Amino acid sequence: MSRLDLRPAGAPVWTVGLLCRAVGEALDTRFNPVRVRGEISGFSRAASGHCYFSLKDTEGQVRCAMFRRAAMQLDFVPRDGEAVEVSGRLGVYEARGDLQLVVEQMQRAGQGALFEQFLRLKERLAAQGLFDEARKRALPSHPRGLAVVTSPQAAAWQDVVTALQRRVPHLPVWLSPAQVQGATAPASLIEALQRVYDRVQGPDALPIDLILLVRGGGSMEDLWAFNDEALAHQLARSPVPVISGVGHETDFTIADFVADLRAPTPTAAAELAATSREALLQQLQALQQGLQRGTERWLDRQAQGLDALAGRLGRPQQRLAAQRHSLQQWQHRLQSGLQAGLHQAWRRLDRQDERLRQSTTRDLQWPQQRLARQAERLAQARDRALQTPQQRLQHLSVRLAALDPQRVLERGFAWISDEQGQALTRSAQLRPGQTVQARLVDGQAQLQVQAVQADALAQAPRPD
Repeated sequence: MSRLDLRPAGAPVWTVGLLCRAVGEALDTRFNPVRVRGEISGFSRAASGHCYFSLKDTEGQVRCAMFRRAAMQLDFVPRDGEAVEVSGRLGVYEARGDLQLVVEQMQRAGQGALFEQFLRLKERLAAQGLFDEARKRALPSHPRGLAVVTSPQAAAWQDVVTALQRRVPHLPVWLSPAQVQGATAPASLIEALQRVYDRVQGPDALPIDLILLVRGGGSMEDLWAFNDEALAHQLARSPVPVISGVGHETDFTIADFVADLRAPTPTAAAELAATSREALLQQLQALQQGLQRGTERWLDRQAQGLDALAGRLGRPQQRLAAQRHSLQQWQHRLQSGLQAGLHQAWRRLDRQDERLRQSTTRDLQWPQQRLARQAERLAQARDRALQTPQQRLQHLSVRLAALDPQRVLERGFAWISDEQGQALTRSAQLRPGQTVQARLVDGQAQLQVQAVQADALAQAPRPD
């Protein structure tokens, strides 16, 4: 008995691959591009960066794939159960014969209208100059105190407090409570900021140098209070810099653009508000080490300069001996000059006298007068010749007396030397128990060193 042929008369025979490809082409022609709204289910991200999930509602579901290039453009992290709107191309995954939607764009459901409203407000405020970089203020490096505007029940407040206690436990923090979600949240935030402004500028002003406006992450609807136009103008009027830490890193609000600085999270806002105590201590330690090294280098240069001056000055005994030798030379030269001058004068006088004795009686009166004048001029010349050497001799005698060690001893000083008679001028030459000789004005004394202490000021330069 032959088998019954159930194929429709004239129907072609398809291979599986050709059938899947034909269905895919029909779907592409009929539906693509397509926009679909649904709830995420089974979301996963592969190591390659591709994302796989299903979109479902009460009536069905469709498998979806979002490749790495498109996934990198997301401004939020998709989660299971989250309602989204996607756009892409519907086709058939031929390897399994499954219907598959290749997603090219994704946004949270219901955000389309809100996002358009956000863009219009952003464009209007930008035209008013509220986002200009020129009006952005630098944060104080060492604020005296911080004000935090947020809900006291929010996790963001706890995150900020934890971060500040860890980094700057000494910094005072004031909380200005406000609602951060809902229809009344914008007015509550404006009022909370105004309370801070009043305390900063009032007669009893608090030491607040920075304001933190923070809130945890959420959907665009949850963060919508921070996209209020009146709140944006209130932030622009702040008398001190403002850090906005609203939502997660991928969330952006109008408050972020108006604030002086945007932080990706509330915790990051607290970390940006002040330098940690450990970092400040490290900076202080580095400055201390630099100052110490600079001081040591300066002291070394001064010590070298002092050694050079001491080398040029030499020992007092040597200078005293040199001055004494110079004085003796001047005295010898003066005595020799006086003797030679007197000898020549007496010789001239003897010759004049001899001439007078040989002159006639008739000419005796005139030579006597001339002789008297010559004698007077000789006496004046002798007085002048003696005056200058005597004055110089007296000046040198005074200088010699000033350098006389005996005069120094008369002023209460003592000449200290070791057992070999070597002068001791520095504390480094002494040791406890050492026997030294002290020369006084009227005798000597033998002393024993009890203790030695170097004077730190002895190395410091003398003031001019």
